[in-house]
Amino acid sequence: MGAQRYIGADERRARLALRQRLAGPARAGTPEEVAGALVALHGTDPATVYLAVGARLADPARTVEETGRALYEDRSLVRMHGMRHTVFVFPTALTAVVHASTGLAVAARERAALLTHMAAAGAPDAAWLKEVEESALAALARRGQATATELAQDEPRLREQFVYAPGKSYEGMHTVSTRLLRVLGVEGKVVRGRPLGSWTSSRFRWAVAPAHAELEPAEAQAELLRRWLAACGPATEADLKWWTGWRVTEVRRALSAIGAEPVALDEGTGYVAGGDAGPVPGPGEPWAALLPALDPTAMGWQQRDWYLAPELRPRLFDGSGNVGPTVWWDGRVVGGWAQRPDGELVWRILDEEGVGREALAAIESEAERLSGWVGTTRITPRFRTPLEKELATG
Repeated sequence: MGAQRYIGADERRARLALRQRLAGPARAGTPEEVAGALVALHGTDPATVYLAVGARLADPARTVEETGRALYEDRSLVRMHGMRHTVFVFPTALTAVVHASTGLAVAARERAALLTHMAAAGAPDAAWLKEVEESALAALARRGQATATELAQDEPRLREQFVYAPGKSYEGMHTVSTRLLRVLGVEGKVVRGRPLGSWTSSRFRWAVAPAHAELEPAEAQAELLRRWLAACGPATEADLKWWTGWRVTEVRRALSAIGAEPVALDEGTGYVAGGDAGPVPGPGEPWAALLPALDPTAMGWQQRDWYLAPELRPRLFDGSGNVGPTVWWDGRVVGGWAQRPDGELVWRILDEEGVGREALAAIESEAERLSGWVGTTRITPRFRTPLEKELATG
């Protein structure tokens, strides 16, 4: 075998600029194009989806309208549980792949945990829960979309409560509807529907999940990894294990199944999709971007030194590893941004290396671009980070 081709930080940033739709010439025309290019958008914080899409659209003016259309009218995008038991937004065509590759194993554990907790509290058994589940799903199908409270009007047993972890310091009262709908979400039977408020609202309705084929887990894992490497490769085995939440044996099996090619990276051996090891031209011009908290690019790799200096992390991440809003210049994170209570968008450079007059002008232009479509909507990340809080309070 020949020597592995070396892919340095500069080429990785070039791939990122184009494949993550961040450089000007690579920007997308629709939210569906963005989601398809990135495979998955973090959906834990509802605002992140819209902000991540808007940052990558050639014309962001209709970001809210078009993203809402894709999610709630055309259903070409779906918000559901995926990797690492986290909520993401995926192209609807990927529903079967995500469910089989990552959801099945988590779903089994979640249902078992719910039944165990109910039994420990003396709550009804699995047969009772199955009746409630089938009744709730039928009610949801009739309504189209509904909140848990609305579903409980049709199926009152959803209001039943049981004590979680009795006698423990973290003892609490759980409602069947909250736990059951979460399990059904992981099982791919229900998905998040329209929010109850604006596009930044974290209160939402539920909807029956779109029908999808049942795939073999190994087949689905290979397909998901193929798509992700095409968007984010090269990546190390550690990156892949972290992003998918799979066991290392599953990662290696999927890499083999798709014929992934090993390449040399600064941090060791990485992998690209078959046929993708050759040089990639850059975007031609340096570029700037303001990306939201939990953006899929900033969160895309576990090993981030090639685009994020380690000394910046304490101010840009919270204690659980969630990234806050970031400022990018030509493939590197160089700072962060926030919105103040009066709506003003402010940003700060933390890494001044290579950030000259051209960069500052481009970043300011991106800030104006973001402010232009966000308008008067207030954006507060669900997970606050030190720099974001500092900037927001001014």
